[in-house]
Amino acid sequence: MTPRITGALAEALAFLVPVACAGCGEGGSALCGRCAAALAPDVRRVDLGSGFAVFAGLDYERTASRVIRELKQHGRVGLARDLAPALRAALAAAAGSGGPVVAVPVPQGRRSARARGYRVVELLLRRAGTDPVRALAWRRQVADQRGLGRDARARNLSGALAARIHPGTRVVIVDDVVTTGSTMIEARRALEAAGAVVVGAAALAATPKRRP
Repeated sequence: MTPRITGALAEALAFLVPVACAGCGEGGSALCGRCAAALAPDVRRVDLGSGFAVFAGLDYERTASRVIRELKQHGRVGLARDLAPALRAALAAAAGSGGPVVAVPVPQGRRSARARGYRVVELLLRRAGTDPVRALAWRRQVADQRGLGRDARARNLSGALAARIHPGTRVVIVDDVVTTGSTMIEARRALEAAGAVVVGAAALAATPKRRP
């Protein structure tokens, strides 16, 4: 069974099984009106240094962080539709007005992709109306990023990604949550090494400590 079919079945099941609100836990709906309103896009620019920035559609805290965790950790794929507007707004900000671009997601680890049955960033992109282009792949295993600081993350990721893409392709790199930006920076390195033109980066959400 393919990841896309597995994700579709999980989403269909979500409509049949009673669930609590992913944001506040209130019963009766997958997302209550108050929590849905808290996911309204609020795009911010996060500077990663060297003239590179990522545009994020939400702050990764309170309601948004809880809903994103429900999507990523508990298989509630139907929530991707509610999160899609924030990613769509971030993509528009990152792409600018310079012409067509393709959305290249940061690849999910093979183990987590198999365990979930779907790829989080690709699911979000499709719900946002954009076809993901799988131009990036992991060249080697990296350590768990949780608990690592900015410099340690950069060392952990250095040279870990490789890209295959037509030279000259204009690209926006896409991830779900940006923390230090080390993964985005490594993705840009790999894509530019393959000849792509990276015009920007977009994320569904950014951790508050990365905001101005």
